[in-house]
Amino acid sequence: MPGHGEPWSPAASAEADWLGGLGEDDGIPGFPVPGRPDAAWVLHAMYESEIGPGVVSHDELLRADIAAGDIEIPLGVGGVDFSRLPHGVATGARLGRSERPGPGWRRLRWSELAARTGAPVVADGMPPSHRSAPDAALEDGSWPAGIRPPTEGGLDRPTWDRLVELLVAHGPDGAGTRCFAYFCPFLTNQWEDIRAHRVVTGRLGDAHALYDFPGMAGTPSNLWPADRSWVTYTDWDLWGTKVAGPRALVTALVEDPEIEAVRLPWDA
Repeated sequence: MPGHGEPWSPAASAEADWLGGLGEDDGIPGFPVPGRPDAAWVLHAMYESEIGPGVVSHDELLRADIAAGDIEIPLGVGGVDFSRLPHGVATGARLGRSERPGPGWRRLRWSELAARTGAPVVADGMPPSHRSAPDAALEDGSWPAGIRPPTEGGLDRPTWDRLVELLVAHGPDGAGTRCFAYFCPFLTNQWEDIRAHRVVTGRLGDAHALYDFPGMAGTPSNLWPADRSWVTYTDWDLWGTKVAGPRALVTALVEDPEIEAVRLPWDA
């Protein structure tokens, strides 16, 4: 499998301009895309310890490590800046890339957690995020240490790899489909000119390598083929990646046994 982003080369920033026109958006956290002709949200994976979620929270563990002097007060954990908000809560959520945990962990599907909590898989009228996912939080507002929540701003590697396989199966030219990938400023940390989009181009069959693209903290904000027949959207603030395109592709995502994807009627 290709790695480290070598198969992808810089492309003109103007290649991403059309994405801004889809939703009249500047693409700072990623370019939102409409749900046409069909769309589904690929849910970023979460994992649970095989011995169960437990009753100790991520926040409790973090504070215990800080009190013991094992770690310094972090600048930001789970979206909370402990240096400024010492009474904030670290939920255990992370940003960017994530891997499948080692032995002793299993995939916890959103649908399973929803059935356990009595909540919908994704709250009505909202994209997948920490606000709309089934809530596993304990009394302190933090998730159990035995559950690793989904990551914001990037797919986990196993889901990304499977998504690429399905996109190749539905690409205009299969693995040889020419594609473009856009990385938002949160990924590039380039804020001088937000209209100077960071765009790269390459073969769809080499998209696995985009997971390790140098200097980036997460998966591409948007990925699309040259014919624009489909497009992916990974927002820096969300726990899901939207895929808009032909009904056959979207149906394959929803029915795939590895990927967990849902159509959201409000987002059609």
